[in-house]
Amino acid sequence: MIELAIISFRLLQYTGAAILFGSSLFFLYAPAGPTSPSLDRATRRLLTTGAAILAVATLLAIAFQASLFTGSLAGGFSFEAVGSVISFMSFGKAAVVRAVAAGAALLLLVTLPLSRATLVATGGLGAIAAASLAWMGHAAASESWVHLVADAFHAWAAALWIGALFGFLPLLRSAGAPHDIVQLETALARFSGLGVPLVLVLALSGLVNGWFLTGLEVIARLPFTPYGQLLLLKLAAFAAMLILAGINRYYLTPALAKRQLPGTVTSLRRTIVIETVLGLAVLALVAWLGTLEPLP
Repeated sequence: MIELAIISFRLLQYTGAAILFGSSLFFLYAPAGPTSPSLDRATRRLLTTGAAILAVATLLAIAFQASLFTGSLAGGFSFEAVGSVISFMSFGKAAVVRAVAAGAALLLLVTLPLSRATLVATGGLGAIAAASLAWMGHAAASESWVHLVADAFHAWAAALWIGALFGFLPLLRSAGAPHDIVQLETALARFSGLGVPLVLVLALSGLVNGWFLTGLEVIARLPFTPYGQLLLLKLAAFAAMLILAGINRYYLTPALAKRQLPGTVTSLRRTIVIETVLGLAVLALVAWLGTLEPLP
């Protein structure tokens, strides 16, 4: 039960960080001109939810990690056990940074008007939170700073992609009036420009992580290990996301530009929802992979 809870809280942290970082930046660069009050409300609601999920899940993850050491769920919630995780583990110190960043972003979102300055601040706090996730995986046990840096870049790129997918959802929900269609078209075009760099960062940082975790000598054995099988599932889900992103970029976005409505908007809703679900599946697999030993 404790192990399942830890995986669940890891997934919630990945998701919250993706929304806080990726969605904040999405609403900075994607919309064309002023946004509608309804989109502003949806944006605030999305970011507030992401920050709250990240803060709560991080605090609970510290307690459940402490439970592994004490051997009981109740013991993990003691001040002594939690203090030990925070004081003596890099995981605990990074979790505190992440919780503080999420809490600060939550405070900004509930007290300040939703402006570009607010989005810059929440995006910056989200970047800190996403980078701290590197200390939640195998890179935390590595003796190489290169491994940690690669893991941080991997987390940033994944958060930018998945956070943008969450950002598209309110745009797609309100797409109907001509101004909304222009907003959606501009957002698709601007996000598409980031697609290739994000994929390159994900691929390169993933190769670096794989090199440190397994090396070349055990790659042939990975499909026969639990870690390797989950990794292959993750890569398959990632490949499916790439295919859907290609359909959006090279087929549906040009169709939207030609105002081939309403079928195009409906297709975009479907593909982006599916891509978002696949992104969450990738995060779930990453959360699970982080609890397994990569070497057979």
